[in-house]
Amino acid sequence: MIDTSPEGLVAMLRGKRFIVLTGAGVSTESGLPDYRGEGAPQRTPMTIERFLESEDARERYWTGAHLGWRLFSEVVPNEAHLAVGRMQRAGLVTSVVTQNVDELHEAGGASDVIHLHGRLSTVRCLRSGHVFDRTLVARWIDELNPWIEQPDAVALNPDGDVTPVGDDRMRVPACPDCGGILKPDVVFFGELVPKPVFARAQTAVDQAEAVLVAGSSLAVNSAVRVLNAARRRDLPVAIVNRGPTRWDARADVRVEGAAGEVLSELADALIA
Repeated sequence: MIDTSPEGLVAMLRGKRFIVLTGAGVSTESGLPDYRGEGAPQRTPMTIERFLESEDARERYWTGAHLGWRLFSEVVPNEAHLAVGRMQRAGLVTSVVTQNVDELHEAGGASDVIHLHGRLSTVRCLRSGHVFDRTLVARWIDELNPWIEQPDAVALNPDGDVTPVGDDRMRVPACPDCGGILKPDVVFFGELVPKPVFARAQTAVDQAEAVLVAGSSLAVNSAVRVLNAARRRDLPVAIVNRGPTRWDARADVRVEGAAGEVLSELADALIA
């Protein structure tokens, strides 16, 4: 019988050092939309194949990505991020592994966060591998495209971009070092999680005594691979989420609810 109570969650994790695996549902409470939750916008995600093969696709992608970046970078952490940070500083959370490309965990006080799908705050040259700060790249784009104006009202998409209106295309800067293609340092559809990144996640599992999943439907294989590694070590798994997940039947504790509320109460109970 799977325990579905907040009390059961506290009992499972009390006295244990655990990792926290988070998904988009942790950041929706900060205003970032979800990919699959109720009310999620329809989207046609950029694939790595289209990005590499089509200059037009890259220009359209960067138009929406650039217009969305300013809004995305102004989002602030919510109660869930703050609770995870509190538990890590208290020595309860050994590692934070996230599917999210924001850095709200870091802003909420967590450290050494493992980003399975990368981060939007950096940009990588696909030829040289050089990494640039996103703010710097945004300045290059503004200089190349002085006509660009931030829309008065625009809705962010789950990828941190907005949907371009009209047929305008911006000039996209190339790598200043080698002229290569620049790409936000995130995992596009059709790409795999880099081996060194997943190796860090595997090490985090090896050093933990339990796993807490928060705000993820576990529909993406990268998260499931982390849980499979945990099960090979017979670690107990708890899930906190709004809506069903792929692992509900396999969890030891499954609490339905908002991540911010449940994790805040959990932190209060474990740290007290």
